[in-house]
Amino acid sequence: MKRILAIVAATVLTVAGCGGGAGGGSGNRLSIATGGTTGVYYVYGGGLAKQLSSNIANTQATASVTSASVENIKLLASGKADIGFSQADTAADAVNAKDTFTAKQPIKAIARIYDNYAHVVAAPGVEAAKVADLKGKRVSLGPANSGTQVVARRILEAAGINPDSDITKQQLSINESVQAAKDGTIDAFFWVGGLPTAGITDLATSKPDMKLLDTSDVLEKMRATYGEQYVPLDVDLSVYKLSGAVKTVGIANLLLVPDSMDEQLAYDITKTLFAKKAELTAVHPEAEKLDVKLGQQVAPVELHPGAARYYKEQA
Repeated sequence: MKRILAIVAATVLTVAGCGGGAGGGSGNRLSIATGGTTGVYYVYGGGLAKQLSSNIANTQATASVTSASVENIKLLASGKADIGFSQADTAADAVNAKDTFTAKQPIKAIARIYDNYAHVVAAPGVEAAKVADLKGKRVSLGPANSGTQVVARRILEAAGINPDSDITKQQLSINESVQAAKDGTIDAFFWVGGLPTAGITDLATSKPDMKLLDTSDVLEKMRATYGEQYVPLDVDLSVYKLSGAVKTVGIANLLLVPDSMDEQLAYDITKTLFAKKAELTAVHPEAEKLDVKLGQQVAPVELHPGAARYYKEQA
């Protein structure tokens, strides 16, 4: 995984300095809003940047570090990013002007790409078997403006915990959460991401007595409150070199663009995404989940017309 991150970092540096915004006399300069450096969005986004730069004429793409879903959508809406990774629940809030978003955001989807897994990580030595056991403990909900924080709050509330008063709340990035768990300055943290997530692998390698908590007992309440974008998933802990499996809440991931993006550019991005599946899978195994039929399942976000044209051609 360290080698993968090094490759991605090199890719990002190679295309860095291009700036955001499509178009211009020198071609397309695309900014891809991802997430933290030890999360899947960043690794995947770096691989995508390389493929877009190599396969779309006169295009330079850059993957940028962000707080992930909420921030990424805000960057797309403000014209500061051209492509953004987001969880489906956050994207649904964005197009429905709910929760974090006070107005409908001008975004469209390119594809559903893979599913995120809610990781509720208990630090070594912490007595906790389920989410409700976190009451009174020091818990990181993920960084501000992240999809992780949206899911963390909803999981806690479904477990009967007020995230603002029943825990000692922190808002740490995945990197910071892992270090705090190692140092013993937090009892638990939330992370919502693909498998494997490098930061969790790092923690499990150095602290194999860490635990991932089962969140299946809160799933039905989350679905009843927020909708069917929350699904049951199993984490095979062997991906983190641990034994066993744990049931958790899953959320689809979408690749988003501004609704104003040129149709041909959106088509080219979608085509490259699927045509270069093997190359992207070599960067991160979650890209193996790319599938043309699954890719179109982006509701309640609408497909960009350029992406819709690509899918129609594949029918």
